[in-house]
Amino acid sequence: MKTSRISPHRTWHGVRMRRTESSPDPDSAPRAVTLPASWDDSAAAALSALAPGVGPATLAGAAQSWIAPIAATAANAGLDLPLADRLHRLLLLRRGAPTEPVWKLDAEGGPGFVLNLPAFLDSDGQFDLADFAEAIETAVIALHFAAPSVRDIDVGMADLAGLLAALGIDYASDGARDIARCLAVVLRGRADAASGRIGRLGGPMRPAAFDWPTPPTRAAMRGLPEAARAARQAAAAVEGLRHRATTAITRPGLAEALLGCETGGIAPAFSAVGHAGGLTRGARAWLGVSGITAEEALAAALTGASPIPLHGAAAHAAMHDAVAPYMHTMPPRPVPLAVQAAPARRRELPGRRSGYTQKASVGGHKLFLRTGEYDDGSLGEIFVALHKEGAAFRGLMDNFAHAVSLGLQHGVPLERFVEAFTFTRFGPAGAVEGDPAVHAATSLLDYAFRHLAANYLGRHDIPEAEIEDADTVGQGARDQSPLLPLELPDESSPRARRRGLRVVSRQA
Repeated sequence: MKTSRISPHRTWHGVRMRRTESSPDPDSAPRAVTLPASWDDSAAAALSALAPGVGPATLAGAAQSWIAPIAATAANAGLDLPLADRLHRLLLLRRGAPTEPVWKLDAEGGPGFVLNLPAFLDSDGQFDLADFAEAIETAVIALHFAAPSVRDIDVGMADLAGLLAALGIDYASDGARDIARCLAVVLRGRADAASGRIGRLGGPMRPAAFDWPTPPTRAAMRGLPEAARAARQAAAAVEGLRHRATTAITRPGLAEALLGCETGGIAPAFSAVGHAGGLTRGARAWLGVSGITAEEALAAALTGASPIPLHGAAAHAAMHDAVAPYMHTMPPRPVPLAVQAAPARRRELPGRRSGYTQKASVGGHKLFLRTGEYDDGSLGEIFVALHKEGAAFRGLMDNFAHAVSLGLQHGVPLERFVEAFTFTRFGPAGAVEGDPAVHAATSLLDYAFRHLAANYLGRHDIPEAEIEDADTVGQGARDQSPLLPLELPDESSPRARRRGLRVVSRQA
């Protein structure tokens, strides 16, 4: 079914556009999309996944399809606000966008909205705090009227690392964490205040709670501490009801790709090189504010120095600790790898070892999972044998299992592998037969580590896998190999898309 033609909002009049064909991953049929000429191919791929329907799509039309009903519902509720104008402007300026359920007009399953922090820098390099506060209010109102019966909404911020780089502030510094704290207070305070005002209109609200700490009194951003205090006071003045939760830092997704975010949420920039091979926008901004020329940066790199500060899990964990007290929802705290005085020695498996072989079927695709154990019963190796998959996929799975086995033998806890590979999503997937410990899996890897978690860790707390239509493609032919990037789909039977993105760093 093709989408009906929707007249674009006046915000998009006069905007120079380009038309291209794109898809969110190599296994999806390309889709014709139209978006602003300055937006990159990653945004085009995100739009091809976000826009409803299967035919050609335009950003202006796709936006109007979800903004118009939200604005109409708000107007009918008596809200006197140019909501549609605000939402279209946020999107055009790449300052904010809702998450996928809102685009699909199915927000009851979890409405979210992402605000792109670097986009609020004005031409003078100053952060526009007034527009940021208005954007937060707009996002809360939009999410409420997109899903009036939902008690938890997720308004979040993204690309903190890009903002800090543009300000010339090292991500790992105390000053950077103070800025992040203040921004989180502004986000929480304005979101709670807006929710409280909506609460007067009715809905699934609860009495307001006020249990978060005061913001820093200093921050290296003009007007930010004052804005944070004002936002906190606005939240404290809320009387009556509001949403149970309003703010969240979540893993990056299609909204971040559409907005051009280079890092997800509060994560650092783990690399100065973008997916296209050049420097990231954040890296170029850092060199610019630091007064380092491209030639000087190259010379420093050739001598082994790093002209652009890059940070890992330790700095990310410190930033997580700084922001977490102010947010309703956060991803798991990053765990820095322990620094070892010497490389971990490999723990050899006994020559004759115990273990077992588990036969199972995932979405109609058979596999055999074999384990090898140490004398104490702990897991030391795994093998995954596939029944009728292609040679390339079998080879990849063999080598993956060998890599996991080496990790186990060098002291990597099985828990880390379970955390990393459960919920991975690619075909084949679906109902699991032959294993009472696992009922469904989103991929063969998801199944394997759900099984190992149950049998070696005694874990039965992992949420059940939720199977989407895209996961079950190909199950009518049980001998069909799973999709690989080099196996292009038949355009007469387009495959459902996966949501793999390359433009945002992982929120670990």
